[in-house]
Amino acid sequence: MNRFLFGLFSLVIFISCSGSKRVVGNTPSAPNLPITSSVSTSNSTYWQQHVDYKMEIDMDVNSYQYKGKQTLVYTNNSPDVLNRVYYHLYFNAFQPGSEMDVRSRTIADPDARVGDRISHLKPDEIGYIKVRSLKQNGAVLNHETVGTVLEVDLEKPIQPGEKVTFDMIFDAQVPVQIRRSGRNNKEGVALSMAQWYPKLAEYDFEGWHADPYIGREFHGVWGNFDVKLTIDKNYVVGGTGYLQNPNEIGHGYETGTINRSNSNKLTWHFVAPNVHDFTWAADPDYIHDTMQVPNGPLLHFLYKKTMTQEQRRNWKKIQPKSVEFMQYFSETVGKYPYKQYSIIQGGDGGMEYGMCTLLLGEGTYEGILKGVIAHEMAHTWFQFLLASNESKHPWMDEGFATYIEYHGINLIFNEKKANPLNKAYNNYIYLANSGREQPQTTHSDRYVFNRAYSLTSYYKGAVFLSQLGYVIGQENLKKTIKKYFKDWAFKHPTPNSIIRSAEKVSGLELDWYLIDFAQTTNTIDYGVKSIEGNTITLERIGLMPMPIDLTVTYLDGSVEDFYIPLQMMRGEKPTSATIIKDWAWAYPTYTLKTSKAIKSVQIDPSGLMADVDNRNNKM
Repeated sequence: MNRFLFGLFSLVIFISCSGSKRVVGNTPSAPNLPITSSVSTSNSTYWQQHVDYKMEIDMDVNSYQYKGKQTLVYTNNSPDVLNRVYYHLYFNAFQPGSEMDVRSRTIADPDARVGDRISHLKPDEIGYIKVRSLKQNGAVLNHETVGTVLEVDLEKPIQPGEKVTFDMIFDAQVPVQIRRSGRNNKEGVALSMAQWYPKLAEYDFEGWHADPYIGREFHGVWGNFDVKLTIDKNYVVGGTGYLQNPNEIGHGYETGTINRSNSNKLTWHFVAPNVHDFTWAADPDYIHDTMQVPNGPLLHFLYKKTMTQEQRRNWKKIQPKSVEFMQYFSETVGKYPYKQYSIIQGGDGGMEYGMCTLLLGEGTYEGILKGVIAHEMAHTWFQFLLASNESKHPWMDEGFATYIEYHGINLIFNEKKANPLNKAYNNYIYLANSGREQPQTTHSDRYVFNRAYSLTSYYKGAVFLSQLGYVIGQENLKKTIKKYFKDWAFKHPTPNSIIRSAEKVSGLELDWYLIDFAQTTNTIDYGVKSIEGNTITLERIGLMPMPIDLTVTYLDGSVEDFYIPLQMMRGEKPTSATIIKDWAWAYPTYTLKTSKAIKSVQIDPSGLMADVDNRNNKM
């Protein structure tokens, strides 16, 4: 264990019977990260807003209520004059009659973890954030809480390039954990604190994103966080950022520094540079382990000592594999830029946050690692560093994370699957043939069925990336993912961003791919219509166009691969196959003649094209 790095945020408090505490280490400096207050890319028109949060939080672990002071410096990097601002008050969703409650009780297939639980919460079990006062540069502001959104009328419009300071005082109550965040969940974790503070909504080239919290995920403004958390001294805390005051709270010397205060509370001071969220969890029974990633961050593991011996062993076993996943994702996408990452038992599913994840702790080794940790760590790249709007484009984070998760598992566990995404393809094809599919452009809260949302976001999203490799070539896909990260890390990419990265790498025209696969429910269905002598006729049955890989087996036993370019791509992927004439989409059939008598023909032998009916792909 590297003592110098032990002073990172997810420090453990070692509590003896006498109440003394001991952790070794020093406070690390902030990583060398890009500044987000003034952002430029190859596209000179790109801009994004910037926030600097300072918060002082006093948590009562008995009542689960806390008081907060927030100073927020907001930089308007947009070319627009802003007359209003909005804050998210996510905890307000956990109240009877909220939009989340009613939607869960009226959708055809509710999330079983939510069901009708919110409607039964008592006053001391609900969640809330109540803003007591709000000022803009010292001037008192009018504001109204509308569900999970705070609507704020400004005292003066915020001009382009202007910085303003908002000072807020708020009270809040942590809800009984229903979904993701809360207290006293089924695994006994005391506090899982995600989306727990008044969070300024994002404003970008599309305008404000002040979506109510109904069931899905999040979008935030890039910036810096300075948080002082005062909490019962027996609690162990882990999450986002770097601990600034290890000595004050009894940390920092190998011999141990005893906190001489008579207070029952300690104040933990954290700084998180260049993130778009701040999350923490706390429990008096956390075990804390660390493991260093070579040339990478220090990993922190926090899990409850009250679990069974087997479950605690599982948490030990996952640690070296987590190191391998961190290395694989850094090599595949881009280097993880922070100095720490925390994997924390949060007691509910799994969810990605800044520099950490909260997840279930009591599952099996296979379940924790393959079902949760690999996926949530993958989210560090999609959506934390590549901060797409999860509410509008959930497939860009869920699907892309699933893609690298499955490939990572295949490699790290030596599964040797020819197509690690086979499960994703099967689930997408099931959805496409179910009659319940909606376009990927559907807002995440507007799906008719929860299952359709999940299949679209996780599986069709993963197929989007995998099939892109079929279209442009596997090596070009690898380069595209790296270029996408280079171009858009610490920014807010949109669906067009990944396509433009792919076009720049491959030299191909790919807008048709984004339009058909992500913006419609058009399906891919090609078939072998006939073989007559040495003449093959193929047909396009579905509306979505694709280039075609074709394998022909001749009567003499020889095999020849052909590549039929899609005319609207204006080029071909790298291939060793025989390239023949283009197929223009509007033509429903395509005919080619071979030099020898044919035994059989197969479209897409790799299975990487998401053909919704492959029964006619071979003759």
